[in-house]
Amino acid sequence: MRVLVITGMSGSGKTEAVRALEDVGFFCVDNLPVPLLGRFVDLLNQAEEASRVALVIDVRGGEFLTGCEAAFEEIRGVGHDLEIIFFDASDEVLIRRFSETRRRHPLDGGDLRSGLEEERRMLASLRGAASRVVDTSSLTVHELRRRLRQQFSVQGAHLRVSLLSFGFKYGAPVEADIMLDVRFLPNPYFVEELRPLPGTDSRVLSYVTGTPDFAELLRRLGELLRFVLPLYKREGKAYLTVAIGCTGGRHRSVATVETLRRELGQEFPYIAVRHRDMERA
Repeated sequence: MRVLVITGMSGSGKTEAVRALEDVGFFCVDNLPVPLLGRFVDLLNQAEEASRVALVIDVRGGEFLTGCEAAFEEIRGVGHDLEIIFFDASDEVLIRRFSETRRRHPLDGGDLRSGLEEERRMLASLRGAASRVVDTSSLTVHELRRRLRQQFSVQGAHLRVSLLSFGFKYGAPVEADIMLDVRFLPNPYFVEELRPLPGTDSRVLSYVTGTPDFAELLRRLGELLRFVLPLYKREGKAYLTVAIGCTGGRHRSVATVETLRRELGQEFPYIAVRHRDMERA
């Protein structure tokens, strides 16, 4: 397995690093006691639960930090690829971050600067063993996440897209990143034989997709998504929800989502579909 040890100063961005690594498929564990590291990695390997693991070790480990070197050698000794990444920032930046977030430093006994000095002393050996030191002093959260995703993404990883149909009468979905209103399309609700049928029925699909403006709508919507999906992925989004709504969420939005899935499915294989309101009366 590939094992990343995430360590470094409190407030330097380790939590954001873990979130970014989870987004690209790492199995992440925060503050696992050092004596359990080797056994934990062995269990994951035997169960074939993960091929890439990120373990956070920092000053919260206390006296157990002295056993890190032996634990790392044990993991490497059975053939795993272990890399240590140390996150750091200047004391001035760390003090400002703690002040802004009002969080308490793990070693703060009333003097934050003294706590940082003690933390640096306790983590000196880990910093010396690290293959990479990432200074986050001048990085924003978004820049840090983007850098880590670029470095550790599996080649060919896909942005996961969810196409969601809904009815405006039941409220707009809060999870939507992109939202489209298709209430301008002719409504099957007013066709007696189509009214009781869902938008997944072939007769409703034919009615909606056969309207004069639908082909142009599909073309333009397809062009928009083909343009923005790679940009969202580049920005570091792991999930994107495209919500398409009509009045009740039973006919037009459903038919549009189903047709759009067929249109884009080959190019974007990680598309999921959910019809939120199709079964509502």
